[in-house]
Amino acid sequence: MLRPLGEVFQPEKYPDLLVGLASPDDAAVWRLDDDRALVATADFFTPVVDDPYDYGAIAAANSLSDVYAMGGMPFLALNLAALPADLPAEISAEIFRGGAEMVRRAGVVLAGGHTIQDKEPKFGLVALGFVDPRRMLSKGGLKPGDRLVMTKPLGFGLVTTALKRDQVQPADLAEAVQWMKRLNDRAGQMAVDFGLKAGTDITGFSLLGHGWEMAAASGLGLNIDYNAIPFLSSARSYGEQWTFPGGALDNHAYFSEYVTFDPRLDEVARMMLFDPQTSGGLLLGVPPERLDSFLEKAGELEQPVWVVGEAVEGEGIEVGG
Repeated sequence: MLRPLGEVFQPEKYPDLLVGLASPDDAAVWRLDDDRALVATADFFTPVVDDPYDYGAIAAANSLSDVYAMGGMPFLALNLAALPADLPAEISAEIFRGGAEMVRRAGVVLAGGHTIQDKEPKFGLVALGFVDPRRMLSKGGLKPGDRLVMTKPLGFGLVTTALKRDQVQPADLAEAVQWMKRLNDRAGQMAVDFGLKAGTDITGFSLLGHGWEMAAASGLGLNIDYNAIPFLSSARSYGEQWTFPGGALDNHAYFSEYVTFDPRLDEVARMMLFDPQTSGGLLLGVPPERLDSFLEKAGELEQPVWVVGEAVEGEGIEVGG
């Protein structure tokens, strides 16, 4: 759908647009000067949980994540909301409060926004940040030998779909909400501090979808160790109940041709890697010579990290079991 826009906005006419329609990255980046560039993104979605405060907080964390995924630090946000006319005012207020308090927790200022009426609630943010263009992360920054590091577990789509089907256990939902409300600020700052070049966040296209975007943009392949991948404690159980959201089937249909699985991995295990995430963690490429110090620093900061694979010469993704 966006291809025709490439004919309208040719990259060569906008030399200060460092990241735009020509790149599959997480946010647009506009160079202000040699030391600073503006990172701009927008994201919103329908409720993934029933609690309006948690919904607002998750949506805000998800929106800010795209700035962190570029190696940037957000500084300003605007609300984007579409709410039913008959939605009780106290529910709308809790959505906004959840978003605002998450924005404040990130050290960002909320400066307004735009609201319209719609049949189904939708909420998110426009988020602006700054990044040093020489230290920016991108999906195309992987080098052969880079270790693939995740910063949140998978399974959010499975659990939230189980909620929609009235199949979820309260403790399982609470675990997922806790992770979805976790900001990616520390992980993003660590990526910059360690001079990483490759990164994205794992959201709607799943680990394999976003992983393939990184591999394709970098001209490389990925080897992923299934046994090293972190999952929510209940993810396998809900996978066996087939509470996969529709997006998981879409991801499988689009990305499976680029993936080779170990034959020992069953259908549920494979589909769990196509599960779309809301407010997922970062996927980073860490040079092997910096891995030990990166992991040590993550421990000091209490930032969860898991080493799940490696970038290699070639193309596509191989998932070992």
